[in-house]
Amino acid sequence: MVIRIDEFSDVPIYLQIRNQIVMGISDGKLTAGEQLPTVRALAMEMGVNTMTVSKAYQLLKTEGYILTDRKNGARVRYEIEQRGRISDADKNELKRIVSEARLSGVTKKDIHSMVDEFYGRE
Repeated sequence: MVIRIDEFSDVPIYLQIRNQIVMGISDGKLTAGEQLPTVRALAMEMGVNTMTVSKAYQLLKTEGYILTDRKNGARVRYEIEQRGRISDADKNELKRIVSEARLSGVTKKDIHSMVDEFYGRE
């Protein structure tokens, strides 16, 4: 699993890790039941503190994306709850992104095309 960290981003590293794992699960690069690297292994691979990776894994566990236990480590959940809604925080983030896109001259059609690309055409 390759996670790329942007050290110049305003987004904390633990959230960058969390976000990339969520995207990996969503696009099928990480499959149900797949073993994630240990906290220590991922921290060493990325050159970050183990507490940073631990915080990301704890957030993913709380949100229901992964399961963790001492014996088996961290794994992608087989059943991820489909709540059918977006959190208020994510709505605000989406609103920010759309606002920036609109101010940059990106059309609604272009936004829809990107959503179709990222969501996957059905």
